[in-house]
Amino acid sequence: MRNVGAHLGRAVTSDQTVGTGSGELWVSIAPGADYDATLRSIGDVVTGYPGVRGTVLNYENERSAGVLGPKRNAIVVRVYGQELPVLHRKAEELRRLLAVVPGVRDPRVRAMPVQPTLQIEPDLAAARRYGVKPGDVRRASAVLVSGLEVGSFFEAQKVFQVVVRGVPAVNRSLTSVRNLLVDTPGGGHVRLADVARVRIQPNPVDIRHDAVSRYAEVRADVRGRGLADVEGDVQRRLQDVRFPLEYHAELVPAPSDEQGGQSFLNVAIASALGVFLLLQAAFASWRIAALLFLALPFALVGGVLAAFAGGDTFSLGELVGLFAVFGIATRNGIVLIARAQELEREEGGAFSPALVLRAARERLAPITASATTTALAVLPLALIGDVAGNEITHSTAVVIIGGLVTATLLNLLVVPALYLHSGARAARRAAAAPRVSSAPSASPTPSVDLPG
Repeated sequence: MRNVGAHLGRAVTSDQTVGTGSGELWVSIAPGADYDATLRSIGDVVTGYPGVRGTVLNYENERSAGVLGPKRNAIVVRVYGQELPVLHRKAEELRRLLAVVPGVRDPRVRAMPVQPTLQIEPDLAAARRYGVKPGDVRRASAVLVSGLEVGSFFEAQKVFQVVVRGVPAVNRSLTSVRNLLVDTPGGGHVRLADVARVRIQPNPVDIRHDAVSRYAEVRADVRGRGLADVEGDVQRRLQDVRFPLEYHAELVPAPSDEQGGQSFLNVAIASALGVFLLLQAAFASWRIAALLFLALPFALVGGVLAAFAGGDTFSLGELVGLFAVFGIATRNGIVLIARAQELEREEGGAFSPALVLRAARERLAPITASATTTALAVLPLALIGDVAGNEITHSTAVVIIGGLVTATLLNLLVVPALYLHSGARAARRAAAAPRVSSAPSASPTPSVDLPG
């Protein structure tokens, strides 16, 4: 590694919406380092560190997270209020309510992360017996355990807080905190444990808010029914639930991180439909457009095999490479078929295998030249390897090179064969059609008998 930078917690103007117990480490890998070995070492450190849950991502994985994932149908119900125990109690009640709604699967209350926290709560009756005020207990324990700001120190146009707190041995253990001595009005001392309840209990690390209102969240998957129908049933059932004053529940849209790649899939389907319509416009034939459109996915076989040969999960860079191969294969297929149709028009509309073979022979050099040129252009990115800074371009280049092989074979072998089959079938259909003669029939000449 060359250097490491840390982004800890949550800054006020940060672009990361995370809890205060989260952080990021940005690692720069040296140019001459073994990328795969270094990445495995970093992963071993992250997974082997006790008490820390983390993942190792490169820039591409981080920025494209969720883009390619499938859409997840889910509903989210939030209970708004202030007191956390009441929120969790009502959230559990809503979880049981959602469990009986048809189509709802695995309803669960979104757990709030907690951490062990020292809690000191004055015992009013015990403090009265010793003549100690609850405020004195809180103040003394705060000074000794966590510190109390008593002033400020100014130096070199800077302000430094002055905090008084106990020595480290004071809060070394729960027993040492309980044995702390609190001053009494008569000049004596009393143990903290005698006037307060000192214990360790879980407290939320990050309390979730929407505006100024706290909330607890219930999530559930939807399967077997339409999402709109399930949401309608949930809305009706929420109207029958009683809440304390200033508490209520709402059905909210699923978070953006759970929407998956539905919008991406919609755009891809629309693009494919546009390609099909362009093919029909180019050939003026639905049959030929459908044959080429259905054959084009086979051009991607080489790219898909090259992607899986790397052993990694399918990434956004590899998808970009497949799109590039698809475009090249589409363009070459259109040009080849258009040339065959042009030759047919030159021959007066007569279809023959010789014309298809001639069109394929004429397009052989342009198709192979364009594929070779494209492969040579991206070859350096593939040869450099999966090094730091080349993760996206490397996977894209590998997929393009692999896809160009099958795309070239498709355009030179499969597309001419498909067009030949389609043209021969059309020719046979035209030959089998009945012929109707339009020549006028000869009418008999009338004879006239004259007397004489």
